[in-house]
Amino acid sequence: MLARKLQFATILLVLAAFLWFFYFWPTGPTWAVLGSLVIVFGFVPLLGLQFLTARHVNRKHSGAPLARVPEFLRAWWKESLAAPKIFCWRLAFRSDQVADSVDVAFAPTGVRGVVLIHGFICNRGLWTPWLTQLRERRHAFVAVNLEPVFASIDAYTAIVEEAVKKVTQATGLPPLLVCHSMGGLAARAWLQSAPGNDARIHHVVTIGTPHHGTWIGMRRVPPNMKQMKIGSDWLLQLASREPPERYKLFTCFYSNCDNIVFPTMSATLPGADNRHVAGDPHVVMVFNQSVMNASLAKL
Repeated sequence: MLARKLQFATILLVLAAFLWFFYFWPTGPTWAVLGSLVIVFGFVPLLGLQFLTARHVNRKHSGAPLARVPEFLRAWWKESLAAPKIFCWRLAFRSDQVADSVDVAFAPTGVRGVVLIHGFICNRGLWTPWLTQLRERRHAFVAVNLEPVFASIDAYTAIVEEAVKKVTQATGLPPLLVCHSMGGLAARAWLQSAPGNDARIHHVVTIGTPHHGTWIGMRRVPPNMKQMKIGSDWLLQLASREPPERYKLFTCFYSNCDNIVFPTMSATLPGADNRHVAGDPHVVMVFNQSVMNASLAKL
């Protein structure tokens, strides 16, 4: 389970930082502090490299307004602050903080529900702020865990199917699907997996989904990451089987500061309601209040 692995990694990271600090403090306090900071925040330069690569690619291939350097720097800062909170705490230790809610007594029949689908190397803990709002509004919801983590995206269709069934049975209505990153591709794969699935959902919201792939994909990687590479056979085959009118069911949020999905317009679909979220990086975009409000307004 991903949460266990993230817990283990987080504990090792904190332990390594403490050991470094206490080992070097007696002889070199400066090295003790700097070394501990490097261990804990060593991911920040790697994020910076992502942003530099995204800006370079967007300059040539974006098709959307290019973010200015200060915008990219602010996005880098926001993602650097958000990453530890989300991956080292919420996903690792609090993924089940808000349980799925498909109890008819809690969410009355006739009130539309939501299926939430996370992206690559994430779990349902990503959606905690969304789940809290849905509970307050008494909407039924299921937030899935896409596992195995390193599998073909097609392997997730059964998980999406089960979630759609649960929410539909609880409410009597086709649910809204809200998806981040790879989750949007899992939703598209599910829609294509059986005739009539289009009529079983109300709408699909995707946030930073690499609908046309991303430059960050490589060859010698897990199947799902390989499938998200620009020009992958999987993406081309999926698009070739989809009826063009299906995209009218989609609202696609995309950003010119997305450090994972680039070029920028890769996160859009032809004929969909494509909405630009200027200045937000890949993970932070999930918690943009305007994105949340516009998505939940579709209920």
